[in-house]
Amino acid sequence: MDGVVIKGRSVIPGAVEFVNRLKKGRFPFLFLTNNSYYTPSELQEKMAKVGIDVTEDHFYTSAMATASFLEYQKPRCRAYVIGGKGLIEELLKAGITITNNKPDYVIIGETDEYDYRKIVEATFLIQEGAKFIATNPDITGPTKRGPVPACGALVAPIEKVTGVSPYFLGKPNPAMMYWARKKLRVHSANCFMIGDRMDTDILGGLEAGMTCCLVLSGVTTLKMLPRFPYQPDYVFESVADIDPKTILSRRERVGR
Repeated sequence: MDGVVIKGRSVIPGAVEFVNRLKKGRFPFLFLTNNSYYTPSELQEKMAKVGIDVTEDHFYTSAMATASFLEYQKPRCRAYVIGGKGLIEELLKAGITITNNKPDYVIIGETDEYDYRKIVEATFLIQEGAKFIATNPDITGPTKRGPVPACGALVAPIEKVTGVSPYFLGKPNPAMMYWARKKLRVHSANCFMIGDRMDTDILGGLEAGMTCCLVLSGVTTLKMLPRFPYQPDYVFESVADIDPKTILSRRERVGR
């Protein structure tokens, strides 16, 4: 959401109108976020504060993708978790037991309770056979004072000690796009991804077979664009310039 619909505590100009166009045109849509810390209700409140009125079911987080992955891979499994309320809530809803007693998985997500004892415990459990997964590969997250460590940074000490790299469920993993589309009940041929980051949003969308729209209201700039070996289908200044009907009709004409 950050860099596409909101920036810090402010809404990006034209974003409210864009969401209203989606609602008026009855386009099913989701806000995807790699941040696993917040619950859908907390994200809904955050959006309401900037004038975007949507229900809780309009959000899909990397915590939800992680829970979907575990339900598919090993239903009713056991996991040792270092993460916030958003992650723990989704895992419990999926019937996953949170424990440090012979867990099947060690799961890392964004958290404000990251201490040495938890790192040590996670290290031991992985060495004892637990599989290692994490909600997203983002190294930093934005705050008013500047970037702070995100999930990708939190896994680093555990990865270095164990020599085991985690499997990341959030963007750019196309699995997250797959489960998000499943939630919307739409095919990739009729779905488009809007993002401000080439390395997560656009890469994940392309690998999932979706039309990809880069907006220049966040991280990626036009100057950075030529550096990437893959390119978006469209580039816009912001979501204010996007007409969903036009993009979907163009896709149908070119047979993508």
